[in-house]
Amino acid sequence: MDFMTIQEASILWDISTRRIQSLCAEERLEGVRKFGRQWAIPTTAEKPNDARVKSGRYVKRATDTSRFNHATDDDSPIERPGFTPVSVLEQIHYSEIKDRIPNEQYDFVDLFCGAGGMSYGFHKIAELTKRFRWAGAIDIDTHANATYERNYHHKPRNIDLGETAVDEIKMALDLNPKNDLILIGCAPCQGFSSHRKKDHRGTDSRNTLVGRFAEIAVALHPKIIIMENVPDLLAKKHWNHYKAFKDTVEKAGYHIAVSILNMADFGTPQSRFRTVLIAAHDFFPTLPEPVFKPEQYRTVRDAIGNLPPLKPGGKDPIDPMHITSRHRKETVDILKKVPKDGGNRPQGVGPQCLDNVAGFYDVYGRLAWDKTAVTITARCRTPSCGRFAHPDQNRGLSVREAALLQGFPTDYYFEGPFDDKYKQIGNAVSPIFSTRLAAHILTLLAGQNHAKEFNTINEPYFCSYSGMIARSRNKSPV
Repeated sequence: MDFMTIQEASILWDISTRRIQSLCAEERLEGVRKFGRQWAIPTTAEKPNDARVKSGRYVKRATDTSRFNHATDDDSPIERPGFTPVSVLEQIHYSEIKDRIPNEQYDFVDLFCGAGGMSYGFHKIAELTKRFRWAGAIDIDTHANATYERNYHHKPRNIDLGETAVDEIKMALDLNPKNDLILIGCAPCQGFSSHRKKDHRGTDSRNTLVGRFAEIAVALHPKIIIMENVPDLLAKKHWNHYKAFKDTVEKAGYHIAVSILNMADFGTPQSRFRTVLIAAHDFFPTLPEPVFKPEQYRTVRDAIGNLPPLKPGGKDPIDPMHITSRHRKETVDILKKVPKDGGNRPQGVGPQCLDNVAGFYDVYGRLAWDKTAVTITARCRTPSCGRFAHPDQNRGLSVREAALLQGFPTDYYFEGPFDDKYKQIGNAVSPIFSTRLAAHILTLLAGQNHAKEFNTINEPYFCSYSGMIARSRNKSPV
């Protein structure tokens, strides 16, 4: 007997993966089997006439992005570009440009790979086009490596890139000498974060990994180098670290395109500004152009609006990632007084110190249903760390909600302790953006979207990009 996955049944029957999970759990599909955590559905199985969960608890999601190539774009009255791998390839007219790409296949390597957010786009585009080949991933985070392996069935190497010789790094990779290399490197960014601007513990050692990545990149001779980091990598305070990277790769003959991009412009339901860099040896590269207009931005409702409700400390019986913190009673009492749907903590509610510091206006705030989320961070489970409270429910975000707002698909599984799951999500590149980026790399390889001249940032213009972005947001109408 042949079987299909939940994702394949979702496409065949045009119903959400969550609904099919429920049908399997209720034994409403004949011949269905469960292997570990995965359901196997006979290809001969018929869709139930009503196709609804008996309890009526789950309904079709507004967004149903899956790990494989069966993701669907938002079912929204607002006309929007698609953001799934299939839609993105259609938007770059891949069928028309594929024969212009000189090589059949290119290796890709992800250094500082984390939970696999940046790798996601390259894996998904590879499954559809066969033009990318996974040649390795490296990170020092054991839990993130386990997450990566769980979702991609490729095991990253646990290596300290800051201390390991380049020859040893090369030996840890599965490079095909016949393939050109696409090298990804998203070094840990916390050292550059504006959240540390009042931290006087001295220079963060993680800052030096940007320069180290340049050294490794030049030694590996990739055709294209990709880097993502926080906006303040380009700020005056940290310019020396970016300049070390820039000088190293330019001396080796690479041309750089770099800018600060908002991930919301590419379909991520989150206002997330990031430094994005592409360096190429044989041409002047460009960065992806924005795809979504502000009025088309995907919202909190699009991402998490149809998830079942949870109480603090609650866990969904079907999705183990839809689980929340067990908040203290004091935290829940504060959230009960915060207005629903984007409300701020009222004056006099919560710790008194918050009323005396203007910079804490987002603390204990709620996300708004019909706006993008604020930047998802490693501490996004905690309402006292920012605007991370659910729009309606008196709790912080679940692991699944944080992941969906970051652009991960609905069935991405995170390994490790509870807090570490949020850290992996907050530190990740949005998979929705990485899909767009991987497709853009295909256009560059096909000879499209090349710049006519060298055009990069040669000096910093602000002390803190993050501070500038925050001030601009505060002045915007609510």
